[in-house]
Amino acid sequence: AMFHDRQEAGRVLAERVSALGPSDPVVLGIARGGVVVAAEVARALGAPLDVSVVRKLGVPWHTELGFGALGEDGVAVLNDALIHDAGLSPEDIDDVARVERAELERRVRRYRGDRPPAELRGRTAIVVDDGIATGSTIRAALEAVRRRGPDRLILAVPVAPPRTVRALRVEVDDLVVVESVEPFFAVGQFYEEFPQTSDDEVTELLAAAPAPVAGAAPGGTRAVEIPVGRVSIVGDLTLPPDPVGVVLFAHGSGSSRFSPRNRAVAERLRADGLGTLLLDLLTPDEERDRANVFDVELLADRLEAAARAVADDPRTAGLPIAYFGASTGAAAALVAAADPSVPVEAVVSRGGRPDLAGVVLGAVEAPTLLIVGGADPVVLDLNRDAASALRCEHRVEVIPGATHLFEEPGALERVADLASGWFVRHLSAAPVGAGTDPA
Repeated sequence: AMFHDRQEAGRVLAERVSALGPSDPVVLGIARGGVVVAAEVARALGAPLDVSVVRKLGVPWHTELGFGALGEDGVAVLNDALIHDAGLSPEDIDDVARVERAELERRVRRYRGDRPPAELRGRTAIVVDDGIATGSTIRAALEAVRRRGPDRLILAVPVAPPRTVRALRVEVDDLVVVESVEPFFAVGQFYEEFPQTSDDEVTELLAAAPAPVAGAAPGGTRAVEIPVGRVSIVGDLTLPPDPVGVVLFAHGSGSSRFSPRNRAVAERLRADGLGTLLLDLLTPDEERDRANVFDVELLADRLEAAARAVADDPRTAGLPIAYFGASTGAAAALVAAADPSVPVEAVVSRGGRPDLAGVVLGAVEAPTLLIVGGADPVVLDLNRDAASALRCEHRVEVIPGATHLFEEPGALERVADLASGWFVRHLSAAPVGAGTDPA
């Protein structure tokens, strides 16, 4: 055992987190045991404490085997490969999810009572658990927290196995782990005392901590809501002084507008004078149907609607528009770019699937940059095939040694450099009023 109990683990963890110098922090403990650790971190930082509730989705005939997890605000993270191997039907998934969603909502009501969730927009969110084994449920918690718009996302835990640490590092801005060792059988092996935490204990810890209060929104950022048919999609629009254009981000499957990779690229674009609009092209309810994530036509229609909204907004009217797409979002960006109703001056794809745009590729006129990792051979071949169908100015840029998520040192920075250079060159050359609808 490395820790006497969760309280000791929290005090040790707090020292590591404090060294990061988090600005305007809010600590969120994973219920139940993670709240005990989080309370010590919050106390050391003088930060408010909130709770994050997640529920594992277990295979009905082997409940310890999780095929996904649920988080707050409708978040669902599924393991498609395990679902296939286990032979789960859509009805099986819905039955399990219905029961676990009801339990999740019960716990949220029990823990928070009348207190609203912490305001995270523009702040540093620190997600804390008492340990992580596989990381399947923590991903749901991280996605739910991302959707609340923190400026920085930190994951902090006392213990986790090295393989899990490697997998989760790309999901957050900072990852703090006190001990990462093998063999790793269970979180409890690292504690002398590891009792089950009760609902009452969680409620008492939250009630005793400072109440979360609203933080300042990041400068220049405002939430936008865009009606599309019977629903609305949301995004975060950030404009630097005197922007030369606006880049709309279409994220890929399983991601959101709070993707740390897209946020890192967007930050670089803004530093070079480009406005950014990070979008969720699907509603939380729509995301639960995995078919929607791969519906390129639907995603493209939503992206076009967002582009029209940018063209009509008094703050951005007349600014040149461009698209940045990742994974299936890259195909949606190219399909949208082929529609002449909203002029698009440039497109950049990061590890994308432009091949899914199909025959529409030949109609794209906007200069297109396809960025692919050299260690992502299947996607690289698909991008080269798609490039051969493009008739516009285009280039395939290969980053040596980079894999699909560009998590290697310096890889994502190179993506940002290439994207910014491409956008600045083409948007700066666009005629005044390029972003307006010709009609």
